[in-house]
Amino acid sequence: MELSVIILAAGKGTRMKSDLPKVLHPIAHKPLLGHVLDTTVGLNAKQTCVVIGHGANTVKETFAARTVTWVEQKEQKGTGHAVQQALPHIKPTETVLILYGDVPLCASSTLTSLISCVSEQSIGLLTVTLENPTGYGRIIRDHENQVTGIVEEKDATPGQKQITEVNTGILAISGSHLINLLSDIDNQNAQGEYYLTDIFSLAHQQGIQIQTCQPENSWEVSGVNNRLQLAELERIYQLEKAKELMTDGVTLRDPSRIDIRGNVQTGHDVEIDVNVILSGDVILQDNVKIGANCSIKNATICSGSMIKDHSVIEDAIIGKNCTVGPFARLRPGTELGPNTRIGNFVETKKARLGVGAKANHLSYLGDVEIGPGVNVGAGTITC
Repeated sequence: MELSVIILAAGKGTRMKSDLPKVLHPIAHKPLLGHVLDTTVGLNAKQTCVVIGHGANTVKETFAARTVTWVEQKEQKGTGHAVQQALPHIKPTETVLILYGDVPLCASSTLTSLISCVSEQSIGLLTVTLENPTGYGRIIRDHENQVTGIVEEKDATPGQKQITEVNTGILAISGSHLINLLSDIDNQNAQGEYYLTDIFSLAHQQGIQIQTCQPENSWEVSGVNNRLQLAELERIYQLEKAKELMTDGVTLRDPSRIDIRGNVQTGHDVEIDVNVILSGDVILQDNVKIGANCSIKNATICSGSMIKDHSVIEDAIIGKNCTVGPFARLRPGTELGPNTRIGNFVETKKARLGVGAKANHLSYLGDVEIGPGVNVGAGTITC
């Protein structure tokens, strides 16, 4: 079956205490919703419908370049009601994956496993087991361990609140089942809302089996409701990126003190000191060494080069065996030939330096081409 994705992103995010829609708050300088959309790309979905509400225009403008079907939920009447708004775009013959714009780190492999649970006789539900399940809907199972329904926290009995297997909200279902089941839900609950979770008890009553699977890591299904949770997921994301770099052979002096805010390609024997920020598209070739407290954005640093402490590099190309810093700033358009030296308190912009050129200290080099072997003295200004 073809796949359609529905992403629920209409919430206001009151606990964020922000004018910015919750799904636009960033992890690694990318909006939460952007992470979810990127994950869906690898699933080869026929279409992605995003249900928006609060700040709808701002959200659409942020993702104007994306191929997305926007659906507006004008009144916030619950998750079931939100999904109902997208049903005109759903065909009965499709598989439908339902995600959330504030749950940014779910792995595509987890979602692929979930989708495989779907058939004409079954629904796929992603659950997770938590030591502290407070606030989550509990998974109700019968004596044969079959899922019979989900009970929300506010509607749960004291006994049901002891259950540690909880609903993540993420599910996969055939379009026909989704359309039929949503037509039967009501808002007779403590919140007076239309719960998407009510479809599971209805499905059980109709003999539809509910297949469950769990993510490899519980944080994959963690959502963001406040700034504390945003910061927690930021650190989880960054540590995972640090692990990827180390697995690829990069030495990190402290994996907890690096921020990856884009795509990083690395060669062999790269070393990175603490408090380094890598943004955009960064290429670090073999034997590159990055000192502490550096910021590098959209740059290529060729083999054998060293970037010393407290240097800032943006939209620049650093040739082989160069030395930059400490306290150097290379602005957009800078190109350094092999064996070039840029020292402390040197700033460059749209500057091309030839092989072996040097600017060791206290200079501004803008809109200039400097030939091979030239030694630029302190206090030099070109613009």
